[in-house]
Amino acid sequence: MKRFFVLLSFFLAFSVFAQTNEKILRFKYREGDNYRVLSTVNEVVKVNGRLNHTAEIVNRVSAHISKVDSDNRGYNEATFITMENSTTTDANGTLTYGEEYESKYWRDERGIFEISKEYFMPVVRDVPVLPEKAVKPGDTWTANGHEAHDLRRSFANDEPFKVPFTATYTYLRDEEGVSSDSKHEKKTFQVLSVKYTLSFESPIPENVWELNDDFPVMTMGFSNQTIWWDNEKGQIDHYSEDFRIVMETYLGNQFDFTGKAHAEVTDFERTATDKNLAVVLEKVKDLDLPDVSVAKTEKGLTISVENIQFKPNSAELLDSEKTKLNQIAKIIEDFPNDLLISGHTALSGSAESCQILSEERADSVAKYLIKTGVRDKYHVYTQGFGARVPIASNATPEGMAKNRRVEITILDK
Repeated sequence: MKRFFVLLSFFLAFSVFAQTNEKILRFKYREGDNYRVLSTVNEVVKVNGRLNHTAEIVNRVSAHISKVDSDNRGYNEATFITMENSTTTDANGTLTYGEEYESKYWRDERGIFEISKEYFMPVVRDVPVLPEKAVKPGDTWTANGHEAHDLRRSFANDEPFKVPFTATYTYLRDEEGVSSDSKHEKKTFQVLSVKYTLSFESPIPENVWELNDDFPVMTMGFSNQTIWWDNEKGQIDHYSEDFRIVMETYLGNQFDFTGKAHAEVTDFERTATDKNLAVVLEKVKDLDLPDVSVAKTEKGLTISVENIQFKPNSAELLDSEKTKLNQIAKIIEDFPNDLLISGHTALSGSAESCQILSEERADSVAKYLIKTGVRDKYHVYTQGFGARVPIASNATPEGMAKNRRVEITILDK
């Protein structure tokens, strides 16, 4: 009898411990919050069984929670940008700012999307979907999701090409780690495993004989993800993924995408405020930086370096400009957001030569800023505009000097 009561006491104590170890996992949205997702994908692409190319792809998402409804759903207003470094390009080159995709959607506490078919991003939707009830390490659950692929260029699809799946989730463990937001703040993460396979046969259009374009008929593959969940914050902190997607088309072609991905989710503050503008203007004045102006722009807070000096007909910076950039680096180190370096030229020569020169000069400035250590290469992007966006007349030397500029934008989106 004594042994029975000892065992019963142990069982009750274990049950209480198991219950207190259970957690209700939920997304938490706060109106006015801003967050950024930065993922790096290393991918191998094969076409019809032969290597087509390998690439490092950087996907950047910046989002603003504009409202939270009575069901605690958050309305996300997001900008998606994809940048790619192919192995056919300079391995030390900077990331070229890609095409922007705007997307707006509701997401509920468990992670389920409500999104219009006009939006092509994000690709993976309803991952993670958190469990309805409290869970503890070792528990599993399943939930439906889908991938939405943008095939407008490859197959002339006007809407996202949706591939459904059922994901299996496992709450693996609790793990101590350092937050992506702050490399010094210790956190306890809930580590989740997410696995799903793809096997989707597309319906063949009734007017197949009238179509001039190829289209996918079978999509197969898998995704194995590990998510480090921050339940205190109500958001993913970071995740890693192994994946493979194989598409077979109506005309018998096969496209094979295999790779690994890693991503971090961080909060950020908007920089394009009157307060920050005044602070940066004062610093530029105190440093007595010539030909430098500051303005709030659509993308963020922009520092424009006009009449920037390079060696003749080249993108090699003069030493005087390097000194100026060192001083600008000290200003922008107070703002942790990503940087966009935009190159502009005066109207001189052909449109093609102006475009190339603007891209090379933006790349040169970006590389120099990376060299200063103010940002790493995954947080500095470049783009060139040639002579298409003048800020003064090209009819005078003074106007051409103003147009010959590089803009450094501390990104808000």
